[in-house]
Amino acid sequence: MDTRSKKFSHSLATKLIVFFIMIVLLSSAVKALADLITVKDGDVKIVFEDDYFHSMSFVRESDQLVGNLTSLMGTYKSEENILNGNTISADELRNEEESLYSDYRNSPGFNPKLTDEANREKFNVEYADEIAKVKERLINRDLREYHLLLQNIKDVKNPLYYASDGSTVYTNSTKTDKNQFKTYPVYMIFDGYKQEIYPKEIEANKNLSLITEQKNELDPKSQAVYIAFTDKFLNSKVKEWQENKAQATKNLYRSLGFFAGFILLFLYLVIVSGRKSFKDEKVHMHPVDKLFVDVNIVICIGLFGLWISIMGFLVRSHLISDWVYQITIPASAVVLVLILSLVRHFKNRTLFKHSLLYLIIHGIAGFVRNVYESGSVGVKTILIVIGYPLLILATFFMFPITIGIAAWFSFKKIQSFNAIKDGVERIKNGELHHNIEVAGEGEFAKLASNINSITDGLEKAVDSKLQSERLKTELITNVSHDIRTPLTSIITYVDLLKREKDPAKMEEYIEVLDQKSNRLKMLTDDLFDAAKASSGNIPVQLEQIDIGSLITQGLGEVSEKIEEMELDFRFNVPKEKTYIMADGKLLWRSIENVLSNIFKYALKGSRVYVNIEDLGNEVLLTFKNISAYELNIPADELMERFKRGDESRASQGSGLGLSIAKSLIDLQKGKFMIEIDGDLFKSMIYMPKP
Repeated sequence: MDTRSKKFSHSLATKLIVFFIMIVLLSSAVKALADLITVKDGDVKIVFEDDYFHSMSFVRESDQLVGNLTSLMGTYKSEENILNGNTISADELRNEEESLYSDYRNSPGFNPKLTDEANREKFNVEYADEIAKVKERLINRDLREYHLLLQNIKDVKNPLYYASDGSTVYTNSTKTDKNQFKTYPVYMIFDGYKQEIYPKEIEANKNLSLITEQKNELDPKSQAVYIAFTDKFLNSKVKEWQENKAQATKNLYRSLGFFAGFILLFLYLVIVSGRKSFKDEKVHMHPVDKLFVDVNIVICIGLFGLWISIMGFLVRSHLISDWVYQITIPASAVVLVLILSLVRHFKNRTLFKHSLLYLIIHGIAGFVRNVYESGSVGVKTILIVIGYPLLILATFFMFPITIGIAAWFSFKKIQSFNAIKDGVERIKNGELHHNIEVAGEGEFAKLASNINSITDGLEKAVDSKLQSERLKTELITNVSHDIRTPLTSIITYVDLLKREKDPAKMEEYIEVLDQKSNRLKMLTDDLFDAAKASSGNIPVQLEQIDIGSLITQGLGEVSEKIEEMELDFRFNVPKEKTYIMADGKLLWRSIENVLSNIFKYALKGSRVYVNIEDLGNEVLLTFKNISAYELNIPADELMERFKRGDESRASQGSGLGLSIAKSLIDLQKGKFMIEIDGDLFKSMIYMPKP
């Protein structure tokens, strides 16, 4: 039972289920958090507020109204005041004029010889219309703002307000006395230097300063603002605040609960990720782990940043509740997969080694090491000339140690050089088996190793020379034998024909002469073809060819020979047409030579397999047959000219067929190979695709 639970805890199905639940929990937590944010336009503090009078919601009901009334009375006052330009500050107008003056300095009217004061006087005259337009634009801006504020306070039904600057009154109530406003359950009176707020508990509201600081802009001698909440309006706002607080609190607890479940499941996956059991010490990596660690981290940060940006946009657009699952589920799934990959690399101790940064550092270090160990003396000298002074400069405080290291390095190199010099001297004196000992993997070590390999190289060269001479001797012997045999027969039967009087005998001799002369002609033609193919003097016309159709049609032409040998041809051809680039005539000549080789040497009544295989960039055509003769000759020797499968040379072959086939295939940019496995003979033709 314990073993079964261990297998279940680390099974792929369990991990996938936990991963899916974890994504759902995370998305649900984000959804609950999004719902919390959307309550009262993101007033998350509502969860921690004690009552309505200490809430931000209470302040919001009045702060904008007080701000609008303060701006109307303190800044704009009246439309006439705006039209007279009294709302435009001197600094604002000066900035606009400086911008125009900057343009004037680049105009033809500007005289650099005049003083700045004189130029400004000219500027005020020439740019008088532009300055007036700027002032008019600023006045129109303030007029638009003034009328917008008037419209905003006009639309306010609750709370009740009254504001006056002594001449102008703004109100949505018939009551104008502050004592009348004090009859309401909640009121704020800003009159003169005093402020009266009821009930007193409102003064403990930390956000009340948003309202009270605005009244500092009022003129205490002439301006006053009264705000009051009716019972009906207050009760509705208190009820609304309580409902919002309950909903926000619920969303907060849901969010925390979902996050807690997510954290627990995430810790579980961190523990079991890459393991098949709790006792499994090997970390099993996944295909996603092939991604470089630093690339992984960049993708995670990028996706998280993109998710934050999208969520911010959705919050501003009030669409977050509708789209949170669609955005969070795929993003969190990808990020968590990548994070678990980092966890597996951490367990496998490849968190740094499997990174692009490590690859770059390792590559630079490897380059320096390779230059040191195997680089040319010239490159090393340049690096030493440039690098060593820089090293001394960087370590001037410990230069004795640096110089000591350089001296030790030089001494070791001199020892290696002397060992090579002495070894070469001994080898020159005839000690070919002397071994030069140089430690390390540097340039001197490689030079010593190459010198030590001289004897092996000489032995290989001698063996290669002997083999070449042997092949030349066999070639001459075989050519002489294959040509002399029919030629001797021709001479013999011509001599017999001269003395023979019997017509029947003469006809028999003539038939033998015909056979031997055709045999001699075939040998000379093959020899000529082999010479042309190996020299590359044959014209090649490459074209697109359906190899399947070529094989099918060609085998039909030699069907009589197949029946005569009682061979059973088995085909394995792709269903779809397979095209290659080849010269049709030369390719068929090569295939014909392979088939001719099969007809001459295949075991009678055996099976012959013909396969066509698409390898992507090329096509492989394979012929496999069982030889009637014992194949005790290496495959590379069978490719030599005048080599036959029967060492007795009893067959009628010239020994040139496979050699010619290889040369013709090479001319068509293909490859021809043969393999021998016991009595199984396999010919392989690789041809490029279009």
